[in-house]
Amino acid sequence: MAQNQLPAAFIQSTEDLNDHDETTKLTLAYERLYELPTTIIERFCDHVQYLDISHNKITNLDGLVHFKLLTTLIADDNPITENCSFPPMPKLQLLWLNRCKIASLYPWVSKLKESCPNLQYLSLMGNPAAPSYFNGGTFYEYLQYRLFVISQFPSLLHLDDRKVTDDQREESQRLYKRPFLERIVKPGSKGMQLINGSLNWNSMHNKLSLFWNKEKVQRRNLLI
Repeated sequence: MAQNQLPAAFIQSTEDLNDHDETTKLTLAYERLYELPTTIIERFCDHVQYLDISHNKITNLDGLVHFKLLTTLIADDNPITENCSFPPMPKLQLLWLNRCKIASLYPWVSKLKESCPNLQYLSLMGNPAAPSYFNGGTFYEYLQYRLFVISQFPSLLHLDDRKVTDDQREESQRLYKRPFLERIVKPGSKGMQLINGSLNWNSMHNKLSLFWNKEKVQRRNLLI
């Protein structure tokens, strides 16, 4: 499945979520913006719930702090990195950051959780930190990435182009419980790395292998 294609069920579910009146939507896509203009913030922040800033050159998202009602943010195709901080957005339910420049998950995902604790839909496809078949990632890198992200967001229903299953939720909690996670995980060039130690890696590898074999029985045509 191509990265820019999403399942029809996912598109429909997000359309239902984003069924706002036109007065609550603001689209700034393809405007060559480097940041959110102050005039735009002042005019729209009090009522906009759906904001599309995709296909720009934005790296600073501080202006979003003024959008208190925001539930949907589309920020695909911006040079956003793991050093980009999100302001507190407790109402945000959907966040798309496809094809950005996020190269490391840890501790970026933890910070994102603090800023957006109620996310239900998150898509990070096309980022270096989101390994998949399409960007040269191995299956184990993909599965490690997916379960780690799921472990951070208890309300998450959809990650990238797939629903979050009960089995994935359960396994993510078993694999990534703190403080164990903080002892074995450190920032890396490809999302995250396990700190050197054959015991930790072998244990993690075996758990992922068992989980993958279980997934294959239930869904033999899983694409990554």
